[in-house]
Amino acid sequence: MKRNHPRLGIGLLCRLLGKTRHAYYDHLWRKDNTIIKEDIVLQLVHEFRSSLPKLGTRKLHHMLEPLLKEHNIAIGRDYLFDLLQDHKLLIRQRRRKVITTNSRHWMKKYSNLVRDLKITRPEQVWVSDITYIRMVNQWGYLSLITDACSRKIMGWCFRPDMEAKGCIEALEMAFKNRIYNEPLIHHSDRGSQYCSKNYVGMLIKNNVAISMTENGDPYENALAERINGILKAEFNLYNSQAGFEQTKLLIQKSINAYNQLRPHSSCDFLTPDKAHLREEQLPKRWKNYRKTFNFDKQLV
Repeated sequence: MKRNHPRLGIGLLCRLLGKTRHAYYDHLWRKDNTIIKEDIVLQLVHEFRSSLPKLGTRKLHHMLEPLLKEHNIAIGRDYLFDLLQDHKLLIRQRRRKVITTNSRHWMKKYSNLVRDLKITRPEQVWVSDITYIRMVNQWGYLSLITDACSRKIMGWCFRPDMEAKGCIEALEMAFKNRIYNEPLIHHSDRGSQYCSKNYVGMLIKNNVAISMTENGDPYENALAERINGILKAEFNLYNSQAGFEQTKLLIQKSINAYNQLRPHSSCDFLTPDKAHLREEQLPKRWKNYRKTFNFDKQLV
C-alpha cells in the first residue's frame, strides 16, 4: 500500500534548519522588496532609453539617483551594471573606421592652435567633423560643429554629398546659436571642405581663428570623433532604414536629445545645453584610463 508522507510545516522546517519563523518570513519580505526595487529601476531605465537609446550605464546611474531617492531606493553603480547585464541591457560598443577626409589638395592648410591649449569656457574652441550615415539605398553625410567646453552641438547639416555646402550650413547655424562675444578658435581636420574659400572666408569674416590637425593623428581632433561616435552608438545612427528626409528628422531628434537630455561626465554631469550657460570651468567626473596626447586629455 502506498503511504502518504505528512507535509512538513514551516515551523518544523525552520527548526530543522536552525532558523526562526520570523527569519523565514523576513527573507520572503526582503526577496519581494528586491523584486519591486529592481522593477522600478528597470522601468526608469526603459524610460530614459526611449529618448537616449544607447545611454551608458554610468550616466544612467547618475540620472537614476534623484528619481530612485524619491522611492527610498539607493543602488551602487556595480549593482546597476549587474542588473542590466542580467536583463541583457548593457550597451555593446561598435567600432568602425571610415575615411571621410581628403587632405590631398592644393588649398592652404593652417597650424594646430589647440594642441596644448587648456579649455576653460564655452565658445573658446569649436571642433568640426563630417561623418557618414548609411540609409536604405544611399549614403548621407552629417556635418557637425561642437563646442569643446560644453560639448554642445552648435550647428549641423545632413546632405547626400560631401560638398563644402553642408559644412557651411552647419557653420551658419553655429553662428546663429552663439551667445558669447569672446575670442573663438575653429578646429578641424585638413579636409577640402574646411580649407575651401567660402568656408575660410566665413571664419575670417567673423573674426574666428583657424586651427587644423597637422599629423593626421585622430587624437588631434579627438572630441569631434567622440561626438560622432556618441550620436551613432547611443542614438542608433550607424544605419537608417528610412529615406533621406526621415533620417534627417531622426538626426534632428537625436541632436536635440543629446543637447537637452544627455548628461556629460566631462561637464559635471550637466547636459550640453546647461553646461553651455556656465561660464566657469566645470569639474570632470571621468577617469582617464590611458595616456594620450594633451589635446586628447583636454577634450575626450
